[in-house]
Amino acid sequence: MTTPDLGPLPDLPAGWTAVRTRGPGPFVTHAVLERPDGVQVEWTSRRHRKGLGLRAPGAARARGRASASSWWIGSLFAIGSVCFALGSLPLFFDAVPERAVGWTFFVGSIFFTSAAYLQYDEAVHAPADVVTVQRRPRRLASLLHWHPRRIDAWAATIQLVGTVFFNISTFAATRADLAVSQERHLVWAPDVLGSVCFLVASWLAYSEVNRGVLPRPDRSVGWWVAGVNLAGSVLFGAAAVGARYLRSTGELANVALVNAGTFLGAVGFLVGAALLPVESARDRAEA
Repeated sequence: MTTPDLGPLPDLPAGWTAVRTRGPGPFVTHAVLERPDGVQVEWTSRRHRKGLGLRAPGAARARGRASASSWWIGSLFAIGSVCFALGSLPLFFDAVPERAVGWTFFVGSIFFTSAAYLQYDEAVHAPADVVTVQRRPRRLASLLHWHPRRIDAWAATIQLVGTVFFNISTFAATRADLAVSQERHLVWAPDVLGSVCFLVASWLAYSEVNRGVLPRPDRSVGWWVAGVNLAGSVLFGAAAVGARYLRSTGELANVALVNAGTFLGAVGFLVGAALLPVESARDRAEA
């Protein structure tokens, strides 16, 4: 039975009530629920979609084994991050042909897209009610079903779109015969759009776990994952700004900023990727 006026909260079992909810804007990302026996438990949207369960407020986390999905998503993001970090290192791009550098970035972007798709799949197949940790059955129709009142669905969708823009940008960059005007439209423009998508998606993911604008860690590994990913997105955005083409010379505005922003941004996502299995094992909670 669904309790009225709970917004994007999943279905509540009979006898359960929502004591209070919170979240940024129209979204609900945290709720205190009361079971029929009077015991209160905490629900969060991030833990819910990752199948980490409910927990009593202030209760110790139950450690367990990392989920297979956390290993897959983390590994794919990690490989993509390593490719982006490697491609922006002078020791690498000075030692190999320019075309090899371009393909390194493109391969990395494919791994990013694969990881982002798994995140999207995780969001749209989140458990149907607050008690179960079993994901919804995979169906093609469910992949196309929109969840406008869930912040995690927005974040996952926007990031997936951003990775596709990076696919376009990095693939175009493998060509050595592009004129400056073509590079602006085929390389830089998709790079900017992808960076904007990553910024928006990372901010939504950060808002999901952080209360307010200023950093307020909640002792969960998930908070740090969202935080370092947001930092990585900011650095990718800085690199995109530095990669704009100067009309007077046709050269990049700030090559040093491009390389530094890309490398450090990739490191941020690498750290976030490494923490995903840790989150799955350490943030697990039992009601």
